[in-house]
Amino acid sequence: MLATNKATTTQSIVDSLNSSDHISIDMRRVASVILGGGQGTRLFPLTLTRCKPAISFGGRYRLIDVPVSNSLNSNIDKIFIITQFLSSSLHQHVFQTYHFDSFSQGFIELLSAEVKPSQQSWYQGTADAVRQNLNYLIEAPVDYFLILSGDQLYNFDFRAMLHFAKTTDADLTLAALPIPASQAKRLGVLSIDKNYRVVDFAEKPQEEEVLKRLELPPELMEQLGSKLSNDDKWLGSMGIYLFKRKVLLDLLTQDDRVDFGKHLIPTQLKKGNVACYLYDGYWEDIGTIQSFFEANLDLARSTPKFDCYNENNRIYSSQHDLPGPKIHNTLVKDAIICEGSVIRASELDTVVLGQRTVIDEGTVVRDAIIMGNDFYEPSLHQLNHLPNRLSIGKNCKIEKAIIDKNVHIGDNVTLVNKAGHETYNGNNVYVRDGITIVTRGTHLPDNFEF
Repeated sequence: MLATNKATTTQSIVDSLNSSDHISIDMRRVASVILGGGQGTRLFPLTLTRCKPAISFGGRYRLIDVPVSNSLNSNIDKIFIITQFLSSSLHQHVFQTYHFDSFSQGFIELLSAEVKPSQQSWYQGTADAVRQNLNYLIEAPVDYFLILSGDQLYNFDFRAMLHFAKTTDADLTLAALPIPASQAKRLGVLSIDKNYRVVDFAEKPQEEEVLKRLELPPELMEQLGSKLSNDDKWLGSMGIYLFKRKVLLDLLTQDDRVDFGKHLIPTQLKKGNVACYLYDGYWEDIGTIQSFFEANLDLARSTPKFDCYNENNRIYSSQHDLPGPKIHNTLVKDAIICEGSVIRASELDTVVLGQRTVIDEGTVVRDAIIMGNDFYEPSLHQLNHLPNRLSIGKNCKIEKAIIDKNVHIGDNVTLVNKAGHETYNGNNVYVRDGITIVTRGTHLPDNFEF
C-alpha cells in the first residue's frame, strides 16, 4: 500500500517531475513490451492486408513507430513486440528500421504467435499474449516491464513514470489522464485517493451507477486543478502499465484469465499497492477509422496536437533514398507532402500525402489521406496484383477519403460519397464513419463516381 504518512507526498513527487533528477533513473532496468497482435477489426478495411500497428501514419511513419520511438527516447533499449495477425509487413518494417550496434546491450525482439508444447492456440487477449511469451521475457535483465499498445499516439517520457513508480514503491503503476463523459465508456476508468493510490477500476463501464461511483470527488478535482478541463470528471486508463518484474510474473501465473483491463488489473488492485501516474500530454487511441482520419489530418494543421517536430523526442521510421517532393502550380493549404511525391494538382486542402504520391493536373483533393506508393511503377512480376500505374489522374475530385497504398485512380474520377453513406461495403471502395476508403492495390477506371 502507498504510505499516507510519508514526508514526501505523491503530489510532491508529481510536482517534482519537471526537474532533472529523474533523468538519473536507470532505464536499462526496464523493458518495453509492445502489444501488436490485435486484429484491428474496427480499422477495417485498412487492416485487410496488414495488422493495425503496421498501418501508415502521417505520410511516412507506421503506428508501431510511436511506442518504439517513445521507448528509445526514454532510454529504454530492451523492446519486445508481440505480433499475431497479418504481421509480415510489420516484421519487415521493424527489421529495416531499427538496428543496434554490436556494442549495445539493447535489442528489439519480435515475438510471433507460435505453437508451443504447452500452448497451441492464438493469443486470446492482451494478458494471454504476454503470458504465452514469458519464457522469452524472463531472460531480460530488468526490474520493470512496461506494457504498451501498438496503436496509440503520444509523446511520453517514461523516465518520469519510472521515477514515480520507484519513489512510491508501487507494484503496478497505471498511466491515466483526465477524460470527459464522451470517452468514459470506451476506456478503463479508475478512481484514486489524494495520494494517487488506485482504489477502484472498471474496464469500459457502461452502467451509469458505475460511472457515478468512479467520478472524481470535488476535493480531488480541486487538487488536480489546472490538469482538468471543464468536462473532465473521470480518469481514463491509457493502457500503459508499469509492473515490477516479480509482480507481473506472479500475476500472470496466478490469474489465468486473458485480458489486462478486464481481468488482471482488478486482480492486482485487490492485492493493493497500485498507483496512478497522471499524464497531462496528448494521447490518442487509434481505435476507429474516424480517430485515425482525424489524427492524421490534424498533423497537417499549423499547430498539431501530436508533435513530430521535437528534436529531443523524434519519431523514428524507415529511411528512403527519395528526392524531395515536386509541386507544380498547385494551391496548397494545410498539407503534409512526403518525399518522392510529384504533384500537379489544382488544389490540396488539409491533406496528408505519403511517399511517391503522384497527382496529375486539374485534380482537387480536400480532407484526405493518400498513403502513397511503394514504387513509381510496378515491376513485371508485380503486375498480376497491382495496377499498371500508381497515380491519381487528371481532373479528379476527392473529398473526405483515405486512399490506401499502391492505388491507381483514372481521369475524371469523383470520390465524394454522393449518397452520404455512414457505412458501405463495395468492390474495393468502402465507407466507415462517413469516410470513403479505397483499398490497397485498387484500380479505379476513368470517370468512376462514388
